[in-house]
Amino acid sequence: MALTAEVKDELARIEVVKKSLRNAELATILRFAGGLHLVSGRIVVEAELDNSQIARRVSQDLAELYGIKSELSVMSAGGIRKGSRYIIRVTEQGEVLARQTGLLDTRGRPVRGLPAALVAGSIEEAQAIWRGAFLAHGSLTDPGRSAALEITAPGNEAAMALVGVARRLNLIAKAREVRGVHRVVVREGESIAAMLTHMGAHTQVLRWEELRLRREVRATANRLANFDDANLRRSAHAAVAAGARVARALEILGDDIPKHLAYAGALRLQHKQASLDELGHLADPPMTKDAIAGRIRRLLAMADKKAEELGIPGTDAFLPDDVD
Repeated sequence: MALTAEVKDELARIEVVKKSLRNAELATILRFAGGLHLVSGRIVVEAELDNSQIARRVSQDLAELYGIKSELSVMSAGGIRKGSRYIIRVTEQGEVLARQTGLLDTRGRPVRGLPAALVAGSIEEAQAIWRGAFLAHGSLTDPGRSAALEITAPGNEAAMALVGVARRLNLIAKAREVRGVHRVVVREGESIAAMLTHMGAHTQVLRWEELRLRREVRATANRLANFDDANLRRSAHAAVAAGARVARALEILGDDIPKHLAYAGALRLQHKQASLDELGHLADPPMTKDAIAGRIRRLLAMADKKAEELGIPGTDAFLPDDVD
């Protein structure tokens, strides 16, 4: 099951006792998942949901909070719909419900944002509002650079109202419009985890944090691997340069080379990719890293001195173009 579905499933099973919190959640679901329609002169309240558990929760709240019976119809998956859709509809007492939930103002006009009483409510009500919005039209992507907790809003006013509610929870949410669709987005791992906690998804927030930690560990490992690759490339370039300089040194000095320096130079040419420490271990008898480095350094210095005396190019004159 995808993260979004798992979060919705957990939120839909939360038992809320306080009537004010149930009302805040229900009113937000009705506002974000559907709206008010005028049918034959009567106001009809409708909500379209993507989870059967959420649909049952809404039907139960309508009955227990307002004594209103709702109609439930199911639209099976097909065409561009990936899953079934559950339509909750209240026709008989639609206007009564709209007024009681605050979806109609005192003048009988549809509320464009969220009911003022909800927006100015308690912190618990703010949490219930965000839970309702997520149940209605929310989504959660996997942790990563583009991770986001996102709510699709019915309009700009509703989006801005939800941003204000997030601010009351000390979290930053941003409203944006893409191709005429209004969305409210919470980004950054810590903010997403905090919002999941506020909404009540305590099990899924632990899973999300675990996924985020795994991804960070994997990213760190990749960065270290890239760092190691870069070091290996630098080491390889250095080895090529050292090999080229030693070869030139042996050419300049000819037979006029002390045996111990000639031996160190020969080792370098035979094992061009080996580190100085590895060269020391390959020597017979074995030498320390500093000892082998010292001999190669003296070999190059001797060759460069002779090259200067003879007026010919030194050991660094014929290095490959891609080696500094």
